[in-house]
Amino acid sequence: MPPEFAEPDPASAWVSSAGVGTIAVTGSVAYDTIMVFPGRFRDHILPDHTHLLNVSFQVDRLERRRGGTAANICYTLALLGERPLLCAAVGASDFEDYGAVLEARGVDTTSALRCADLPTATAFITTDLDDNQITAFYAAAMSRAAGVDLSRIEGVDTVVIAADAPDAMTLHITQAIDMGVRIVFAPAQQIPSLSDETLHAGLEAAWLVVGNDYEMNLIADRTGRRLSEIRATCMLAVTHGAAGSALHTAEGTVEVPAAPVSEVVDPTGAGDAYIAGLLVGLRRGQPLDAAGRIAAVAAAYAVEQRGPQGHSFMPDDFEARYSAAFGKTLILPAAG
Repeated sequence: MPPEFAEPDPASAWVSSAGVGTIAVTGSVAYDTIMVFPGRFRDHILPDHTHLLNVSFQVDRLERRRGGTAANICYTLALLGERPLLCAAVGASDFEDYGAVLEARGVDTTSALRCADLPTATAFITTDLDDNQITAFYAAAMSRAAGVDLSRIEGVDTVVIAADAPDAMTLHITQAIDMGVRIVFAPAQQIPSLSDETLHAGLEAAWLVVGNDYEMNLIADRTGRRLSEIRATCMLAVTHGAAGSALHTAEGTVEVPAAPVSEVVDPTGAGDAYIAGLLVGLRRGQPLDAAGRIAAVAAAYAVEQRGPQGHSFMPDDFEARYSAAFGKTLILPAAG
């Protein structure tokens, strides 16, 4: 069920002051190794014998994709004309090619912590014909993410706190508060791993909180705070997949439809693209409804390609797609 909100007065617009500094994005950087098993796990796993589980799956396809919350968000921010700072822990031995791709798109990777003795985090995912998945995640360099020191970075006006090692998320919230910058809090899949204190700190310090409806309900259950209380001090962006999203502030709620999609190829990373699009719209002084539609178009691009960084577009293409999707003209000001 969607989160419960007290009935608000309609909000026509919610405009942020334009961003004039840099966006620092914390979170994970990872490789996703995806193996496709041309069968069904249920035909090989006996429920009554899982205590003696010993199975092997012959896969017929293997893909290695670039991913991770911080890298995904930075990627789409760069497509939209920003020069974001990637503030994450990576492996020195295997990040060179990945970093070169991000730099070519316009991401600044100089603030990434390169760990000489650990590789970049990796997820090993085996999926079957029923879309069931068995995943093993090796945190590797991500376990050192608390070594990323935001306080040493100058010129930052916004910090994104995305899913990362829990101790790093706690530290980066504190550092961002001390820096006096705007905080975008998107804990996503790390919500169960965060302490109650960290969740409360992130919510209380946030300028913007982003998550899907399940994640928002989980936050409400964990903190005991109704979402209608949380939005009294910040904006909440709640995504509902193909049903669109809702942007909630103290002034009211703006419902945003999803942008039309030619084909859903891979939804992985759509939420990260949405965050990037919404943040760009708000920083460029767009009204709240327009910023939400920018986020929707960015997410639409992401789901039409394999992998969270498989999409690409030019500014003119993006503006044309926005106009075709919503019947409104978009002229996005340049960053800064």
